[in-house]
Amino acid sequence: MTNYILENTYASLGDFFSTKAYVDKAIKPEMIVFNDDLNKELHLPNQVDYYCGLKNLDNSIPIAMAYAGHQFGYFTKLGDGRAILLGEVLDTNKQLNDIVLKGSGKTTYSRGGDGKASIGPMLREYLVSESMHALKIPTTRSLALVTTGEKVRSTTIEDGAILTRVASSHIRVGTFEYAYAFGGTDQVKILCDYTINRHYPDLNDKPNKYIEFFKEVMTRQAKLIASWMHVGFIHGVMNTDNMAISGQTIDYGPCAFMDYYQKDTCYSSIDVNKRYAYNNQANIAMWNLARFVETFLFLFDEDIEIAASIANVIINGFKEIYDHYYYLGYANKLGLETYTSQDKTLIDNLLSLMEEVHVDYTNTFVYLTLNQIEKSPLYKNESFLFWYEQYQERLSSQDLSKEQIQALMKTNNPVLIPRNMWIEDAIKQAEKKDYSLFKALLNLLKNPYDYSQEQLDYMDVVTTSPFGYKTYCGT
Repeated sequence: MTNYILENTYASLGDFFSTKAYVDKAIKPEMIVFNDDLNKELHLPNQVDYYCGLKNLDNSIPIAMAYAGHQFGYFTKLGDGRAILLGEVLDTNKQLNDIVLKGSGKTTYSRGGDGKASIGPMLREYLVSESMHALKIPTTRSLALVTTGEKVRSTTIEDGAILTRVASSHIRVGTFEYAYAFGGTDQVKILCDYTINRHYPDLNDKPNKYIEFFKEVMTRQAKLIASWMHVGFIHGVMNTDNMAISGQTIDYGPCAFMDYYQKDTCYSSIDVNKRYAYNNQANIAMWNLARFVETFLFLFDEDIEIAASIANVIINGFKEIYDHYYYLGYANKLGLETYTSQDKTLIDNLLSLMEEVHVDYTNTFVYLTLNQIEKSPLYKNESFLFWYEQYQERLSSQDLSKEQIQALMKTNNPVLIPRNMWIEDAIKQAEKKDYSLFKALLNLLKNPYDYSQEQLDYMDVVTTSPFGYKTYCGT
């Protein structure tokens, strides 16, 4: 017996929002990794049969969620074609968490596919999502990775795998688009009220909770995207169906981390026009939010023109909110507690120099943190040396000791990130049923801000992505 009985609040919304689903039973399952740290909050069973269809969690009602979305700007009807929501579990903080199996079989929305997943993409999501959590960035998490004992067709024939994903919910901008396009205002209001009750219950006491709801979602997204930028994370496929209303990072398909700093870096093989490049992520977030608010404008005001005017005022404030989190984060990375307009120039100039000299993004901030900037190619650049003098003057203007400055920087500059080529090497080994590198990386990346000697040693042997490196949307 499990310690918790699953709840099914989303399934209770009715057949419009989801359809019943059936988890295929694995042929010969093997638990590759189980997240004991996460499970301290969930208290679910550490038994492989529960995560591959051989046993059911108590009170589970498996469903596939319906949603739509703008994919690369074009609207389409979608749904969980490879994911099945088993139900929700109440964690130790009294918060509901979705328990989802990815790669567990065909659903109503599989669109001709078999609903199965291969080991590579599931390993990538497990490793990157747990790394994002360690980096203190809101994210879905991974509870278990199981191989199924069967072969599945991806780009090649590979070992089948199922990932158990945990999220505060899987409600997306695309869920609202689906409700609006195919259910009308009644279904949108049902979804709005459910989402507010689940994620933003304090808003129920506000005069117009729907306006405040949009403001809260927008603020969370602005803060989230800024945090991606600070660690060089590139989502790769920011379609509206991949923006969670909770403010968590969701869907680790063609994602990657930037090696050398270049603003328009884009690794995704399917993003040929760089729509979701590193420096465009904030713009896309704002675009997605516009699609979101369009679905429930009627709840702002009975007069749709007044409602649209209210929404425009709010969404036009996105850049100011985003810039606040963006520049404050960079100020902290440089050891500054606050920032001024002059600090914005200092930050922008550093990033320009980093791009000009073509330096590693993560390592540059670690060298600054450790006061070892002479190890960076930047140290040979005269413009940088001038910048560095200005930077030292700015640091000395604070009422902080050197130790306090370095402590602030260590808290905001990870020594290690999940390097693209480390992930690729781990996937190649896993395809040969060797999971040792995957597990070693999981352990290494658990505490990215520790500045341990082991981490610093790895930093010195960083393997950068080769020219033309591409990631693929296998999840």
